[in-house]
Amino acid sequence: MAKTVKAAEYRAMTPEALQAKVGELEAKLFNTKLQAVLGKLEDTSTLRLIRKDVARVQTVLAEKAKA
Repeated sequence: MAKTVKAAEYRAMTPEALQAKVGELEAKLFNTKLQAVLGKLEDTSTLRLIRKDVARVQTVLAEKAKA
């Protein structure tokens, strides 16, 4: 199972690093979805975990934009 990062760790990052992290996670999500379609994905829960990580990073970015 993939390790998730806590929101507190994302809050310590700069907005630029968070943008890069979103891009990285979205690419990872795309590749994981592709593996799922091809039937090569063993643990389907990784899709959910990656989606939640993307949402977590985007939430922190929105919080930083408000502040």
